[in-house]
Amino acid sequence: MKALTWQGKRDVRVEEVPDPRIEESTDAIVKITSTAICGSDLHLYEVLGPYLKPGDVLGHEPMGIVEEVGSEVTGLKPGDRVVVPFNIACGSCWMCERQLYAQCETTQVTSEGKGASLFGYTSLYGSVPGGQAEYLRVPQAHFGPIKIPQTGADERYLYLSDILPTAWQAVKYADTPRGGTLAVFGLGPVGQFCARIGRHLGAGRVIGLDLVPERLELARRHGIEVLDVSQLSDVPGALIDLVDGRGPDAVIDAVGMEAHGSPAGKLAQTAAGLLPDKLAQTMTDRAGVDRLSVLHAALKAVRRGGTVSLSGVYGGEADPMPLMEMFDRGVQLRMGQCHVRRWTDEILPLLSGDDDPLGVEDLRTHRLPLARAPQAYEMFQKKEDGCIKVVLEP
Repeated sequence: MKALTWQGKRDVRVEEVPDPRIEESTDAIVKITSTAICGSDLHLYEVLGPYLKPGDVLGHEPMGIVEEVGSEVTGLKPGDRVVVPFNIACGSCWMCERQLYAQCETTQVTSEGKGASLFGYTSLYGSVPGGQAEYLRVPQAHFGPIKIPQTGADERYLYLSDILPTAWQAVKYADTPRGGTLAVFGLGPVGQFCARIGRHLGAGRVIGLDLVPERLELARRHGIEVLDVSQLSDVPGALIDLVDGRGPDAVIDAVGMEAHGSPAGKLAQTAAGLLPDKLAQTMTDRAGVDRLSVLHAALKAVRRGGTVSLSGVYGGEADPMPLMEMFDRGVQLRMGQCHVRRWTDEILPLLSGDDDPLGVEDLRTHRLPLARAPQAYEMFQKKEDGCIKVVLEP
């Protein structure tokens, strides 16, 4: 089959790889009909290369049609249409019983000290072949795949794989009081959904911050108040002034480790990327730092006693944090990989009706064949051609 493989920094290629097959009785094989590029895939394209090896298959936002199931998979059958969550969970361990599916003890990568295995996301998370491919082997298929209606456009449901529940969790964790103010840093795909979900779940005012004109315009189209951070010298101060001289009740950081405006962090990430993989892994594990401009701005902008919710991915082990200010101001901080299946039953009814309350059909800017995935990665990273979200068709 054809699949997108990692070959090196900023080097991904579509190649022929072996077809997946049933390996465990709880596996399924899914023929992929649509698969998206996630913002966190760009971390693999740029800074997380030391944890990949040439030939690794990328992608963790897939959906498709079940082709085959293992003997212990009773909830699925060939022909079922499914979305596949990006994290792999068994549904029955101690963590899964508490709906902490991203920490599933059955698939935890204990050798790396990490949580549940992820599709297409480095040796840190199990080196499981990903879904930017024609077919996908799905472990723990008795629990993970989300059955969806046989009719309706793929893009009605595709984002259940990651970015929609990720945004839903971020908003739930933010815990904005009904009628209160939520600020969202970063209006990429997750940030767009955070802003829309914030309004849907009762925030009285939602403010989105970014510096890319197309992203600002897309958020504005959905009734979101926007701020262009490239026009602000003091982003936290501007937010505080804008919200009663106090600041938003809650702030979501939907940017993560590669934020703009962090030259020292960028230099450290670049330097680590120039080292041989083993040395780069050691440096990252022990002294890695992220680009923290957005996180620090979020912590400084939120009102006293407010909540900062992280959906952007961070990977640094030695990140400096303004703990004195956080402690003095009583800031709550919530974060973590999304527990996808915890939220999908709440979200699915919003996708199945005739209306589109979350605007899922107004996010994708580019739909391309899998063969053009390398160009799509470059375009997405460089934010060219108004690119906000890319969906690939195998």
